[in-house]
Amino acid sequence: MVEILTGFIFDILVIAVSFLVLNWASNLAINNAVKLATITRIGKTAIGFSLIAFSTSLPELTVAFIAAFSGGAALSVGNVLGSNIFNISVIIGLAAVLLYVKSRRKPKGLKSDGISVIPAFAKSELSSIHFGLFISSVIPMVLIYINTATWIVGLVLISIFVGYMYKLSKVRMPQENGAVTLEEKGRLKRYLLFTILGALGVVISAYFLVESAVGIAQSVGIPQTVIGATIIAFGTSLPELTLDLKAFLRGHPALAFGDIIGSSFINITLILGVTLFVPALVGSPISLNMSVFQNLVIFSIITNLFFWYFLSREKISWKEGAVFLFIYVLFLATTLGFI
Repeated sequence: MVEILTGFIFDILVIAVSFLVLNWASNLAINNAVKLATITRIGKTAIGFSLIAFSTSLPELTVAFIAAFSGGAALSVGNVLGSNIFNISVIIGLAAVLLYVKSRRKPKGLKSDGISVIPAFAKSELSSIHFGLFISSVIPMVLIYINTATWIVGLVLISIFVGYMYKLSKVRMPQENGAVTLEEKGRLKRYLLFTILGALGVVISAYFLVESAVGIAQSVGIPQTVIGATIIAFGTSLPELTLDLKAFLRGHPALAFGDIIGSSFINITLILGVTLFVPALVGSPISLNMSVFQNLVIFSIITNLFFWYFLSREKISWKEGAVFLFIYVLFLATTLGFI
């Protein structure tokens, strides 16, 4: 009994420390990513799409490699699709609602019922990542159509990832605040290093947070199936949730949108590609029946269609945010068998 109580208290302390590190690391990543975008002229959206998205997708990538060597490819595919649904519906939904609540606290004359989370960034910057959103939307439909996913599909997905990342690296945005000084250029490596360290700090602290939450859940007798469908699924998307919500609330929506769309793109190309291709490299090729993931694919398509529609209208206010959150609640209800 004493040992259980000690473990319980230790897990609570780990969670508390993890939340503190999570907050510090996300601030570090956002502040330096903004500086990096200014100096390199790559743009906040592209920085979020590539550097931040890759870093925050490390939990999914880790799951993919473990699954590839342990025969748990289905777990990785479910995690990829589930994370994409979470990233768009929950993160953008929460951001829209929280920004609305934040605006209501302003002086009466400054309140706005129609505040939108869509950033007022250059059209050219948004168009540079439209392909990523397009791929994230189309590939699940294609996989259901072909029904069986093999290592060849994995190789194609990895090739798409490599090719588009190279193309995106060549895009440059106009300077936002005039010429960059030589002193700022000299700090480029420092900003890059701190951005990566901040993102990795988010990932590592999120890992310990989830592990401790699982420990507490097990100690009070919550079934592993429920833990896997809730805490673990939430945990792999916690880095995106932490960074992007903070980016939205601090006035850097371009960075958040880049990370959300970039994470979805990386999940559906690199991570799904690794899941399908790596087993063939180690002599254990797999052939997945994608019809098993029909519910996940349907909700992935629904989420992306609403996202496309809201982006085309150039407005995601609290009402659209509520729609996203409702979609996720409906997804959870069907996944856990309540509907």
